[in-house]
Amino acid sequence: MSTTVLLTVASGAEHPLIDIDYSVVIQLVIFLVTCFVATTMLFKPYLRMREERHAGMEGAREDAVKMSAEADSRLQDYEQKLAAARSRAQDERHKIRSEAAAHLAEVTDSARAEADKATKAARAKVNSETEKARTELLPKAEVLGQQIAARLLGREVS
Repeated sequence: MSTTVLLTVASGAEHPLIDIDYSVVIQLVIFLVTCFVATTMLFKPYLRMREERHAGMEGAREDAVKMSAEADSRLQDYEQKLAAARSRAQDERHKIRSEAAAHLAEVTDSARAEADKATKAARAKVNSETEKARTELLPKAEVLGQQIAARLLGREVS
């Protein structure tokens, strides 16, 4: 039995639903040529372009990751250098402050020593002048006392 007869029997009618003849072969050839042309001129370039775009995006993504890692590395390096510089500056400040405190203590001690020396000299001078005045005035004190008493009493005191 031919395929036309089978289709006729299957449809239950005298006219077949599909005529299978040589036009099917022509349609198949046209379909295959269309598939070949579409594949070579449309699908392959489109797929190649998508692959290139995907590869470009992946490359850009990898570059972005590398740049981000490099930026993080540089930031850490910068922060370490900044911390070291701050530490050195802090040490320098402490050094300068301790030197200033030592200089201040030295100047203060020197001034205190000079003041003590001047005070001792002044005391010694006052003490010597006091002793000198006592030695000079002690013999005259009795005479002065008698003169003062005589003036107050209005008579001679012996």
